[in-house]
Amino acid sequence: MKHTYKIHGMTCNGCRSHVEKTLSEVNGVSKASVDLEKAEAVIEMEKHIPLETFQKALKDDGGRYSISLPGENPLPAASKKESKKSPLRGFGGSYYCPMHCEGDKTYDKPGDCPVCGMDLVEEVKVSSSSATQYTCPMHPEIVRDEPGSCPICGMDLVPMEADESAENKTYKKLQKKFWISVAFTLPIFLIAMSEMLPNNPMYNWMPLKYWNWLQLGLSLPVVFYATWMFFERAYRSIKTWNLNMFTLIGIGAGVAWLFSVFGMLFPDFFPAQFKTDAGTVHVYFEAATVILTLVLMGQLLEARAHSRTNNAVKELLKLAPNQAIRVADGKEETIAIDQIKVGDKLRVKPGDKVPVDGSIVEGGSSVDESMITGEPVPVTKTEGDKVSSGTINGKQTFVMKAEKVGSDTLLSQIIEMVNKASRSRAPIQKLADKISGYFVPIVVLISIITFIVWAVFGPEPKYVYALVNAIAVLIIACPCALGLATPMSVMVGVGKGAQNGVLIKNAEALETLNKIDVLIVDKTGTITEGKPSVEKIGVSKDFSEKEVLQYIVSLNKLSEHPLAEATVKYGKENNSEALKATDFNSVTGKGGTGVVNGKKVALGNEKMMEEAGANISEELKKEISKEQQKGKTVPMLSVEGKVVGYVVIADKIKETSKKAIAELQRKGIQVIMLTGDNHDTAKAVASELNLTDFRAEMLPQNKMEVVEKLQAQGKKVAMAGDGINDAPALAKSDVGIAMGTGTDVAIESAGITLVKGDLHGIVKAFTLSEKVMRNIKQNLFFALIYNTVGIPIAAGVLYPVFGILLSPMIAALAMSFSSVSVITNALRLRSASID
Repeated sequence: MKHTYKIHGMTCNGCRSHVEKTLSEVNGVSKASVDLEKAEAVIEMEKHIPLETFQKALKDDGGRYSISLPGENPLPAASKKESKKSPLRGFGGSYYCPMHCEGDKTYDKPGDCPVCGMDLVEEVKVSSSSATQYTCPMHPEIVRDEPGSCPICGMDLVPMEADESAENKTYKKLQKKFWISVAFTLPIFLIAMSEMLPNNPMYNWMPLKYWNWLQLGLSLPVVFYATWMFFERAYRSIKTWNLNMFTLIGIGAGVAWLFSVFGMLFPDFFPAQFKTDAGTVHVYFEAATVILTLVLMGQLLEARAHSRTNNAVKELLKLAPNQAIRVADGKEETIAIDQIKVGDKLRVKPGDKVPVDGSIVEGGSSVDESMITGEPVPVTKTEGDKVSSGTINGKQTFVMKAEKVGSDTLLSQIIEMVNKASRSRAPIQKLADKISGYFVPIVVLISIITFIVWAVFGPEPKYVYALVNAIAVLIIACPCALGLATPMSVMVGVGKGAQNGVLIKNAEALETLNKIDVLIVDKTGTITEGKPSVEKIGVSKDFSEKEVLQYIVSLNKLSEHPLAEATVKYGKENNSEALKATDFNSVTGKGGTGVVNGKKVALGNEKMMEEAGANISEELKKEISKEQQKGKTVPMLSVEGKVVGYVVIADKIKETSKKAIAELQRKGIQVIMLTGDNHDTAKAVASELNLTDFRAEMLPQNKMEVVEKLQAQGKKVAMAGDGINDAPALAKSDVGIAMGTGTDVAIESAGITLVKGDLHGIVKAFTLSEKVMRNIKQNLFFALIYNTVGIPIAAGVLYPVFGILLSPMIAALAMSFSSVSVITNALRLRSASID
């Protein structure tokens, strides 16, 4: 029987082979074939097996993948429960493969990747541990949440050190093994190299035969302790047929070592060309141990470099404070961060970090938000303004109300988003995956061909040359450099973006951004501030600007209209003193009236002036008409039946918008503005920004239709917006860019979020995408060129013309440094400028 099923949750070739293996092991299955592109499994079975059996097999395997009949909805994949604890310095207890062999899959325990064999890297994330704890240096069993003295010996308690990260433990373990390996390999190397000395004095001490036995003895700790993990990984890779770099190292070094041991035990088995003048067989203990030691050095350097690739997350984690000062019933108490509840009032003193997200209810200060927005200038905050966890208070004290705590804070969400994006796979990685799938079998085949060609056509001793060159081919090939090329750059790039206020949801968005032709921007909240503000005050000859503003502020203080709030705020900024106002009356759709300083006052549109019977001069009428044609709102002020001034209110264009749009146009990107506002307002804004293409009075579905139309023309479209009305277009576009100041719906629909929420962040995002993609291409080019050139040289193609052969030891050195160089190149992104 043969049945076809749909598979859900696969992202790469590693996933495909993993699912195929799991399904093949189900009792009664004779063959299972999984197609990644179609997301299908064709299963051959002796008799019908219920679908539930396959579902259980995949669920027991970890629940990452699910299976269903074609057309049916899949079972939900296993999900991890979110921790609601505080974001503290720490490590998450989950591990991932740096090459993302099985997509964004994580593992609960440290170890090796089951596909490529590389050491799993611990994810740095929001820790669920409580705040700093204290212990006694003499009695470590005493642990307290607060400082104090030991109840046993009276000594002061000291802060407990955080648990060492898994990657640091791995580094120290590898370092220890490396030095042991060097200590035993160096004498083997010196003994082997002494054969080149004329009249070797070492043979006066004891014959070559015994020196060979000494080399064997010295090689045992190297092979069976320091580097035994490589052979374990090689065996596992062959057993599961997930061939990788350790397959090649295990075969290459293993063949050299076993050949040497066999040659010492059974020397008569070999022909004369394999023997020395002393009658012993040529041994290759130095080649095997030096190869293994150099590979170990490569792993050691990689472990050190890996810890630097997620430095951005570690820096973000350092921002999270451990304690806060809670104000309750007029008293202050210091509490651990995870004891804060929504609604708590917290005092933030000068220089302290803001403990959670919330708003200021008392006082004000300047707050350094550079660690989250990337902008160096501190932001002035007053009552009602929002503050974010991890930002640093300036020189004044304020009281804030906690609104988001634990994993809901902006800092926690940034860390979580960075971690997810770092594990996501860019489409360009599919190229590396395809090559890697065929790489190891082809290298093994080339190695066998190399042995045969040298054994048939090579100079004497033919078989010695054949063996050495075949081993060199196996050792120099490095699929590892190819596999690391993309994920390393993505991880560093995503971290770099987070430090500059550009949050990348996944690597695909980062790659696609580099191909964008058209950027669609929403006007309100994206190009503009998204709230009304006063641009200027206009006056007649009889009144001064100060007097007009005073009347406007005095009347509007009694109103709750958003435009009234904008004028009152403007008055505060300009130190305008309010006069006594009474008899306020709000007239819907027109404005308001009242008595200010004993005089009848009206403020509003033309209809309001008509109702108040106010006269207006021709000069003022022209000025007001001119402002209205620019799409501005212009309420007029009448005092005792005469229009004496007006106030121009508009949605102010953000300071960074004009410069950012000019920069994007310089990069060759077509910028289109879409807005639900009227045509006059849209035209005025477009004119100020030098935008030739804009559309006004757009509904949410109209915005989405514009995106679809451009995509139908073959264009790659990015959409930047901040509101619920932008969500459909954000989701439909090739890359959605949400303003961090906007709605949760918009942020959820987008692939990239700008924390500060201005267009300069889009320029940063485009520059980051450009630099990351260039870095990935450099890495892929280096990895491919290295292998393309290195393998033929190791096979001996230069020997007939130049007499050059590559020693397996040099091959091992080159292989180790190829992957380290890829990581080093990716780390260059950390110092790249994206402003």
